[in-house]
Formats: sequence, C-alpha cells, structure tokens
Amino acid sequence: MPSDQGTFDSLRDFPAVEIAAGYPEFAPYITRLTRPLVIETIKRVIDDLKTGFREKNKACGREILVREIIRELRRLDSLNLTPVLNGTGIVIHTNLGRSPLSPEIVKQAIPMLSGYSNLEFNVLNGNRGKRGILVEKLLATLCETESGTIVNNNAAALFIILNTLANRKEVIISRGELVQIGGGFKIPEIMARAGAKLVEVGTTNRTSIDDYRAAITDRTRMILKVHRSNFVQKGFVAEAPIREIADLCREHRIISVNDLGSGLLSFPSGIHITEEPDIRESVRGGADLTCFSGDKLLGSAQAGLIAGKSDLIAKIKKNPLFRAIRCDKIVFSITTQVLASYLNGTQNDDIPIWKAIMLPVTKLKLRGEKILSAVGKKDIILRATQAMLGGGTTPDKTIPSLALSIRPTMQPNALAKKFREYDPPIIGRVEDEVFYIDLRTIPEEFDDIIISAINELVK
Repeated sequence: MPSDQGTFDSLRDFPAVEIAAGYPEFAPYITRLTRPLVIETIKRVIDDLKTGFREKNKACGREILVREIIRELRRLDSLNLTPVLNGTGIVIHTNLGRSPLSPEIVKQAIPMLSGYSNLEFNVLNGNRGKRGILVEKLLATLCETESGTIVNNNAAALFIILNTLANRKEVIISRGELVQIGGGFKIPEIMARAGAKLVEVGTTNRTSIDDYRAAITDRTRMILKVHRSNFVQKGFVAEAPIREIADLCREHRIISVNDLGSGLLSFPSGIHITEEPDIRESVRGGADLTCFSGDKLLGSAQAGLIAGKSDLIAKIKKNPLFRAIRCDKIVFSITTQVLASYLNGTQNDDIPIWKAIMLPVTKLKLRGEKILSAVGKKDIILRATQAMLGGGTTPDKTIPSLALSIRPTMQPNALAKKFREYDPPIIGRVEDEVFYIDLRTIPEEFDDIIISAINELVK
C-alpha cells in the first residue's frame, strides 16, 4: 500500500518527511510559517506517531497523520501576530496589545521606520547626536517638570531608577503597595534585582506618614510609592498622599519616587473617575521622580516614561544599563506624536482609547440596530453592558456600553471559539451562558466584518 494513503500497517508505510511536506493540505502553512518550520513540525509529529504506533500499538494512517500535523501547524500559526477585533468591552486589553495606535500616527511614522532617519545624527552640524532629545523635552513640558526620559517599559523605568539611585541602600515602601501585576511582575523582586534593600512599613490596609518617618535611618535613600493596579482596597484603609511623602523626603534629604503605572494625564470632560492618580498631580505634589507606562492611559507605544528632577534623570541616563533598556526609532516616532497631541489639546480626537471611552451610548445603539437589521436573527439582541478601562486602571469603575447578545443553540464557549477562529479573529466574552460582542471596543469601520461573521457562524 502506498505510504501516503489509507492505514499504515508498518513503520515503512509512514511517508518520508519531504513527501509529506508536499501534501496540498500543508501548502498554506508553508507560505505563512516558512518551509523549514513546517518540515521541522512534520518530522516531529511523524516521530511521535511512529512512537505511538510502535510502543502503544496505536493505529495510524494518512488521515490521522494530516490531522495531527495540521493541529500543530495551526497552533504555531496562532502564535503569529495578527490583527484581532476586540469585542470584550475592555478598552486597554493587556492580552490584546493594550492601547491601539492611531492609523494616522502610524502613517506619519512610516517614513522614519522604512528608511534612514536622524535617530542619532545632528543634521545641523553633521555630528553624532543623541536619541530621544525632543521626546524628553516634550515629556518634561507636558508633565510640568524639569526633565524626562524614556525606556522600553515601566518595569524597566522602575528598575533603572532603583538601580541608579538606591543600589545597596534602603528603600521604604508601604506593605499595601507590595503588589504583583500580570506576568508575575512583583515589586519586591524588582527591588531586589535592582540592588535595593526593601523596608516595609505600615500594614496591608493602612500606612500613615508617621510609619514612613519612623523607618528612616542613615541608610535610607528613597521612599517609593506604587499605585495599586488591578485591585482596590475599601473600608478601613488609609495611605499617605504623595505630597506628605515628598515633604518628608525633602526634610531628610532622600528621594521620593511615585510609580503611577497607568500614565493618566487627565480624564476628558464627562468621565467622572476621580480615584486614578494622574501624572501632573504627582509632579505638583513634589515627587522627585514619577514613572508610568506609555501604552496604557497615555495611548502610545510600549514605553516607560520618567519625569522629574533633571539631576536625577541625568544620573539614570549615565547608568550603563540604560543602554540595555533604551527605546528604538519606532517608539520615539510614535511617542513624539502622542505627546505633541496632548500638548496641542487634540488627544481626544487623535488617540483611539479616548475616542472609544468617550463614544456615546446613543451612537453605539445606532450601530447595533444596523447590525441587527443586517443579520435579522431573533436570537441576537442588543443588551446594556458595562465596559472597563482595563490595563490595571480603575478596576472597580465601568463605562455604560452596548453589546450584541448572542444566545444560539450551541454552547456559548463553542461559539466564542468559532468567532476566535474567524478571519480576522473576533474576541468576545461569555457571561451567564451568553456570548457578547461589546461594540465600544470595536471601531465602526469593522461593523461589516461583524455582520459577515454572524451570518456565517450563527445558524
């Protein structure tokens, strides 16, 4: 029996790797994943099937072989970066790339990315220049502080601050702020890796300025305040404001650092959320350094931004590790435009997250009704929901939204899987045995794709 048909009766019936690579079923994956990776995958799967055939007497044939190889190739293909539609209702979705970028901002960055640029070249005098100078000036101006700089993410920003300014020194932090965020990022571990000696004060739920004061010794170099993200504390709780901490630090000639994480400058008019601290409040409160993310509420590329005293930032930039965590031309180009947008006061029109957050429910209702009219299915309705900012910010606050509520005959998780496997993938959420596609986080120009997906997948 030919080795590429029917059931394999012996090990000899298994096809050679090169023969299997010629099966037409694998052609699309060779295009997307490259021939070497597909061949490597085919070889691994054939070896595994041969082992099962030999040791466990598992039956095998061409159909099983192709199915198992396709399964593995699809898994690899799913790892490739691809656009998805975010129907979860979470505006800044960490797993879906955090803040989306404005197509116009990306378009303006293309000439700098596709060709040469003056990244480290002074076009006026023809000498070598320094990268990121304009970004730093824009950042300092926007944050109303002396200086600023930028690294590749906020974890790196906090690390370089601690390593530069508090290596082998004591850093005081409230027990209520020894947090862990996504991906296993733990504040105590970052402090230890940076060389700082952790000094905990207060309790999980209450820390006063006197707790900080009592912990200061001649070995203390810094007081670090960390904004709690992804969770809230309520009830019998208290914390010292950054203004009191900054005053205490000046009194004892030590450094005050405020890690805000989310990167909020201010909420637009009409968004009534007051608990999220903003960058300029930190600066005005007297923090020597304030660090935050670029790809959360700032709405920019992934970056860690540091704003504050010029002498401290100058020391940070001289740290040999600074080069290891510096940004590239892509981040500089995009961040320059985003900061300029805030300074020009056009961020609510330029930055996608703010457009999504400010979208009125009446507009969502009109879109939803058009979609329902186009699909005409009785098991799909518009339902009032609550969207979230995401990205660890204001975890207990929501924004009124509308979602397509789909309750077909199949299980909602199975339906969610079908939408995830659509091209492009549509990521919704399952709640109370219903599959939802929240319209707040899907730009209007993609409504036709939603209509096509529903017509194809919901029977």
